Amino acid sequence: MVLVLSEEVREATGAGRPVVALESTIIAHGLPRPRNLQVALELEDVVRREGAVPATIAVLDGQPHVGLDKGQLERVANEDGIRKLGHRDLPLAVASGASGATTVSATAQLAALAGLRVFATGGLGGVHREWTATQDESADLGLLARTRITVVCAGVKSILDVPATLQRLETLGVAVAGYRTERFPGFYLSDSGHTVDWTLRDPEQVAEVMRAQDALGGPESALIVANPVPPEQQLDPGLHARVLDEALRACEAEGITGQAVTPFLLAHLVRHTDGASLRANLAAVRGNVELAARIATAWAMR
Repeated sequence: MVLVLSEEVREATGAGRPVVALESTIIAHGLPRPRNLQVALELEDVVRREGAVPATIAVLDGQPHVGLDKGQLERVANEDGIRKLGHRDLPLAVASGASGATTVSATAQLAALAGLRVFATGGLGGVHREWTATQDESADLGLLARTRITVVCAGVKSILDVPATLQRLETLGVAVAGYRTERFPGFYLSDSGHTVDWTLRDPEQVAEVMRAQDALGGPESALIVANPVPPEQQLDPGLHARVLDEALRACEAEGITGQAVTPFLLAHLVRHTDGASLRANLAAVRGNVELAARIATAWAMR
């Protein structure tokens, strides 16, 4: 496998300049056209304004790319048949010459292979509701348990079982810290209703934790920096609770299971909140990308 780094990313990594990995599923599968391409370009601009280099990651014609030019971003945003790739799908996509957008797990794996240390996303996957019956757990968790990368996110998606996900992360040995908060965020919501054990106050402190990870030489696990969406930009908690309850009942009534559950629930939230959930999602992603660029800058100063 040949990992293709864009010229901008290759020069930045060679010079020790800050780089932020970005996933591509939000472009291919998370937003409608043409909004998806606009957001992709906007997020890269946020990284650049903070003095770092964006590295959006995808697989194109069987080649993993770390850093995309505008034409490649347009392809991911507009081409029909772009697959959704978790880390387990990467060998299959590479061997078959397929093209796909990378989820959290695939992005984290390819970013780490490229030597990148900071990754920004919206919300992590996690343990699904009714886990005892379905055994449905995101591949993100296991991959992060064995990948040394710092992930800036707005917690885990609020459609999931948040306390079970936090417990699973603890079992797997994945470090979790709130960013300027003692509450674990809930993706669309600033507060999931659960606490975190550790709070980090600035990018330099996050970078110090990353250095301590390396110095201690423990398992190659991730650091999750949970950065809440600002309260004024979150989805109204009452509206969220009502619409999510309706979405869960609709999902059960229609017999939707497995990988189809998450996109069904997220789409239901967008439709039945008149787009407010999407606005909260984008606010969270922008904040995470900005913070990730500042952390990458602090890390590059080591």
